[in-house]
Amino acid sequence: MKKICLAIAMGMLMIATVIPVSGEVVDRIVAIVNDDVITSSELNNAFDPYMKRIEASVPAGKEREKVVAEGKVTILNRMIDNKLVEQEARKSGIIIKDDEVMGVIKDMLKSRNMQMPDLLQALNKDGITFDGYKQELKEQLQRQQLIRREIRSKIVVTDDEIGDYYRQHRDEYEGKEAIRIRQILLPVPLGTDQAIRERARELAESILKRIKSGEPFEALAAQFSQGPAVAAGGDIGFVEKGHMLPEVEKVALSLNIGDVSPVIESSQGFYIVQVIDKRGAGLKPITEVRQEIQMKLEDEKAAKKFDLWVAELRSKSLVDIKL
Repeated sequence: MKKICLAIAMGMLMIATVIPVSGEVVDRIVAIVNDDVITSSELNNAFDPYMKRIEASVPAGKEREKVVAEGKVTILNRMIDNKLVEQEARKSGIIIKDDEVMGVIKDMLKSRNMQMPDLLQALNKDGITFDGYKQELKEQLQRQQLIRREIRSKIVVTDDEIGDYYRQHRDEYEGKEAIRIRQILLPVPLGTDQAIRERARELAESILKRIKSGEPFEALAAQFSQGPAVAAGGDIGFVEKGHMLPEVEKVALSLNIGDVSPVIESSQGFYIVQVIDKRGAGLKPITEVRQEIQMKLEDEKAAKKFDLWVAELRSKSLVDIKL
């Protein structure tokens, strides 16, 4: 019965994809995946972003033709695997609705402080349509749920494996010296009129005087600072050694917890910093990074098992490539 339904579906699609006005087939089947098909237009749409990069980097001629042909085979095989995963997800009752996809997109935009026009502009630059982006995201969400259900739930990471990984990757867990600081920044870049820089310096000195007289650093930061974390009283969190302006870092690292710096002149302007906390360099204890290592090992195992699972799924499926 399944073969009969498939034959009917193939016949209907072949009729629908032929336009008799010119006598040319404008779309054709390039792969059959069980009861689904992939058409040449779908393949071309998926390959289009890669095609633009190839055109920009590979000279026209036989070399480009070879790269395009190999690239299309790679993308088609990826589409076939995605189709198999999608079919298996449907069988398992995993359905991703449009509002779920949009919810993920909205959360992503919020976390990156972006607006929808920013995303659309970025997609357009890469030659990707918004519908194509949503479809790709939908497939990723289906895959994640399927991996959690069929693969990740069956993965076990032992304490011995975590310990071995920790010992073999000690360099990854060497913490750097870092300080947590509050800062007040009056930005006056080098090259600014000298009179303006002098006024900024005088303001910085007056702010420092008020701090020393007992006014809260965070209150003055909220009032005067033009740098980050103003709403948090200038608290920019921990900053590792080597990630601050050299002029600021030299002074900040010399301070004790609770100390306030003098006015620091830099290429960016004038700083006043207060050290809130410090942490030294050294190897992070395994108790601190255990969960991180466990997740990393689970990811590695899941990726390997997923590839094997898809290969087995493909071997049991009807896959016919007509490229």
